[in-house]
Order: sequence, then structure tokens, then C-alpha cells
Amino acid sequence: MATNLIRGMGSHFKTCACKRPGQCPHLYTIRFRDAIGRQREESGYRTQDDALDRLTELYQEKRSTPGQLAEAKRKLGQQRLGEYASTWLGRQRHFAPSSVRTATQLLDAQILPVLGSRRIGTFTPTVVDDFIMSMEERKVGLAAQQNAFDTLKKILLDAHRRGGIIENPLEGVIPPEYIPRQITIPTLEEIHALKAVASDALRLVIDVMYGCGLRNGEAYAVSSQRIVADDVYRVTEQIDGKERVPARLKHRKPGQFRETPLPEAVRESILRYEAKHGAGVNGHLLRTQRSAYWAHTTLDYQWAAAKKRAGIDRKLNPYSLRHFFASNCLNLGIPVTDVAEWMGHKNINMTFRIYRHLMPASMGRAARLLDAAL
Repeated sequence: MATNLIRGMGSHFKTCACKRPGQCPHLYTIRFRDAIGRQREESGYRTQDDALDRLTELYQEKRSTPGQLAEAKRKLGQQRLGEYASTWLGRQRHFAPSSVRTATQLLDAQILPVLGSRRIGTFTPTVVDDFIMSMEERKVGLAAQQNAFDTLKKILLDAHRRGGIIENPLEGVIPPEYIPRQITIPTLEEIHALKAVASDALRLVIDVMYGCGLRNGEAYAVSSQRIVADDVYRVTEQIDGKERVPARLKHRKPGQFRETPLPEAVRESILRYEAKHGAGVNGHLLRTQRSAYWAHTTLDYQWAAAKKRAGIDRKLNPYSLRHFFASNCLNLGIPVTDVAEWMGHKNINMTFRIYRHLMPASMGRAARLLDAAL
């Protein structure tokens, strides 16, 4: 039986069938309307006073919310996800062009076909769980599932922060977990075989990727100006591999950078290339006959040709060179925290998940070291 309080405050009640609800051990539930007029319920209050205190708190909060703000939140909650996602993406000024393309592709391919017409204010953890299950039923790959979930999560939490969604729509949701497949790491012999038949430009790309752990686009932007010490290379930008334009680093804001160890052989490779071919726009070394910058198509073509000439049949791609850098560091006992920083990973968990199998003897090695110290 519900107990009504003053107008606009709500009510509290128990859902049990006990004859004396005031004396039974069952918990109280409260029912009220929030600042934007939506009816809501909360349960779990042990006593009537606890329920009343919570209703009073909510009532005061509602009365202190300006009418215009409440109306703005109500309108926000009425927006469709497709409309909200479009405005959200336009606000992500920190996104690199490649990140914008990725988010757009995920929205168009995975998210909006399923959830695009749903109103923002109706998102709950159950809705998000159902979306994850729908991706599983459609046999979407785990990597795509995780990326789509991460994009949807950013959008919904933004709407929650702005008041369009009252309760956290991700509460208790178990995200899809992408477990990377076993990576392919080239041998040192294969790398030298590729360099032996590669063009000068591809040889330079190989050197900065397997020697310093640079990403493809970061390798396209290689410059002697980034050698800040004999043994330190500063990564300040990348070349967008599709648009052929300079872009900010992945997981970094404009102007941010990271530094990575610079082996002597790689430093000599950079300086040797510059001495032979000169520098281009803003000191960038790599360029083609028709463009001031490299692109993914340039690398793909030259990599495939070098593999064929070197007689390498394994499924190696240029990104495998970054895997070589990571495995080389970890095999030499360099901490995974340092490796994650040098490679520019946003979260060390990603580094650990990808390369954990490269440290199979870490527990045994630690036991031996501890034993020696004891």
C-alpha cells in the first residue's frame, strides 16, 4: 500500500502482502517524478523514515532545478540516438581524422542500424546488453564488437553527463572482451631479407618500425628533426594514411608527443637517408613522385613487392614490425610499462593482453631472482 505525501513529493510503499507492512522486514520502495517529469522508482529502503528522507532529498533537488534546465534535459532525452550521435561526433575535436572515420564506420555498420531510432532517455543497461547480444547473434567479430561497444559507451555516458539519461546506462553491463589472436612476429633474418631487396624509403620505414616501435602513419612522418638526443626519438605526429595529411598522434591531444629509444643503427639509417635524398615538407623524409607524403597504398605496394622478391611466404604485414619491437624489448627484460609508453598504447592492459605470452618465464625468473636474494 502506497503512502502519498505532499503534492509533487511522491510516495513510499512495500510490495509485499504482509498484513502489517510497517512491522515486516521487507524493504520500502519510493515512487516519484524527476526534474524532467519522468516517473521513477527506487527500492531498498529499510525503514519508512529512510524512504521519507530520500523523497525529501529528491523533492528539494527537483525544486532547485531551474525550469529551463529541466526542459533542456527533457528535450535531450527525447532525441534519437542517430541525431545525438551526429552532434556528439561533431564535438570530438580531439579526435584524429582516422578516429572520426572509425567512429563513423562503427556507427553506420553496427550501432545505428540497431539503435539509431531509440530515444536517448530510454537507454538502460538491459538495452545495452541486448545490443551486445545482437552483435553476437550477427556473428560480428570480437574486435568489432569491442570497438562498437566502446563508441556506444562514450556516446551514452556523454548523454548521461548532460542529463539526457538519468541512470547510468552502463551499470552492470559486461562488455565484449576482445582477446587478440596469436600475433605473427617476423624473425631478424626475415627483416634483413626484406631490407636487402627494399627501396631506400621502405628500408627506412622498416628501421623505424622494428627499431623504435612506430605505427605505420608515424613512420611516414619520420624526420631527423625528431632526434632530440643521440638515443631518443620524439614522436610528435603521424601522416594520415588515407588523406595524406599530417595528423595528431593516436590517443594524444594536439601538441602532445611521446618519446622512444633510438638505437644507433636506426639513427644512422635516418641520417643516411636524409643525406642521400634530402628532406621534404617540414623536414619529413618520405615522399612520392606525386605527393609530399606517403600513404597506406604506398606501403602496401612496396611491402608486397619486397616480400615477393625476398621469397617470404608467411603472412607478415608491416604492423608485424611493431610486434618485433615489443617482443625484442620484453625478451631483453624491459618492463611492460615502459614498452606500453614507448608504443603509445592508451592502456597498459592492451599491451599486456597482446604480449603476455612473450613473458612465459616471468614467474619462474622472478622465483629464481628472489631465491638468489634470499
